[in-house]
Amino acid sequence: MRRNITYLFIYNTRIVLTALSVFMSCAFAAETKPLKLKNDTTYLRVSKGKKTSYLKNGLHLVLPPLKPAVTSSVKVSVQRSDDKLLNDVQLYPNPVNATEQINLKYTISRNANVTIKIMDVLGNDITTMFSSRVDSGDHSINYPINNKLTSGFYFVRVVAGTESVIKRISVL
Repeated sequence: MRRNITYLFIYNTRIVLTALSVFMSCAFAAETKPLKLKNDTTYLRVSKGKKTSYLKNGLHLVLPPLKPAVTSSVKVSVQRSDDKLLNDVQLYPNPVNATEQINLKYTISRNANVTIKIMDVLGNDITTMFSSRVDSGDHSINYPINNKLTSGFYFVRVVAGTESVIKRISVL
């Protein structure tokens, strides 16, 4: 009985999705008429008798014509919002002795507030190594331990803007 209900549900879902896709295709293919508002620019263009290409295909923007087989040698670099702000975080030496220092290298792709903290295994903040606004580029920080940390495992959390990277370090 349960198997029949599952197949019936899947079959009905396919029918509904097919009907929805046909309806959406017809809706986009149909030519829409502009609203008859006096302050609407589409209405003003149509009322003046000026037919433009964007009214035929439903788009409200005009794209420049494409020229086939033409390439450009201009390089455009655009920073996307999905690019990572914090890159190449390196923590060494690992493991470290209680009398040595921790070296941390990281790269920031644009100006941001950077906070670097040492935490224990429970997530409690032990100390803040660095907290400041930094410029884009490569940065390195040296933090002397000088018996401030006992033997065990710790985490170094690097926060830049809204991104964070956590690295584990062992203190001998």
